[in-house]
Amino acid sequence: MSPTYRPLIYIISAPSGSGKSTLVNELLKLVPDLDFSISYTTRAPRGSEQHGKQYHFVPRAEFEQMIGDDEFLEHANVFGNYYGTARRFLREAEEKKHDLLLDIDVQGAAQMKRKLPDAVSIFVLPPDRKTLEWRLRKRSEDAEDVIARRLVTASREIENYDKYDYILINDDLEESIESLQAIVLSERLPRSRAPQSAGEKKIVELADRQRLANIRDRVRPILDSFGGLPPSARS
Repeated sequence: MSPTYRPLIYIISAPSGSGKSTLVNELLKLVPDLDFSISYTTRAPRGSEQHGKQYHFVPRAEFEQMIGDDEFLEHANVFGNYYGTARRFLREAEEKKHDLLLDIDVQGAAQMKRKLPDAVSIFVLPPDRKTLEWRLRKRSEDAEDVIARRLVTASREIENYDKYDYILINDDLEESIESLQAIVLSERLPRSRAPQSAGEKKIVELADRQRLANIRDRVRPILDSFGGLPPSARS
């Protein structure tokens, strides 16, 4: 009997309005054998969102029944609505011998890292607070009070940046897509050997630029634009 395939798990998180959804959609077009876990939520669909595409939209009672049945890898309550990642997506990825991408918030990411410490975590940052506010207004989905709340939440979320393996600053879409693709592909390369081809070397070099240890200096001005560095990041 052949051994069970162990998928690589990629976690991607970002403040609302950082461009994460666009990056994920482009990544899935470029990288083969990468499945996307569509989260469950109790919130209502927005705009043109469709059940089973952006989210699985379910009633609160159904979500809470799934919690009781231990059907989630992680779940969190955000702005009064539940969000969660169903275990079945991991089982399906194992069966297909695919890797799995999870789009989850910082609460869910922390849960996942406790359960699956080998998961690769990526945090997407806007270039600064002003740009994030502009993006939130441009998409015309939220009222003023919701935008204000999202900006406050973003300030709290980005303080968790140093809990992630990679930091992707989304200031240029094409470059960000290329960097995200490099991160995913570099993690698939065998750890037992150095990159062999010129293509592999380029992928690893580009991914390494986004590693937490190599990008801290670029993150500091972004955090300052949101009101300053948290105490844990000042040392």
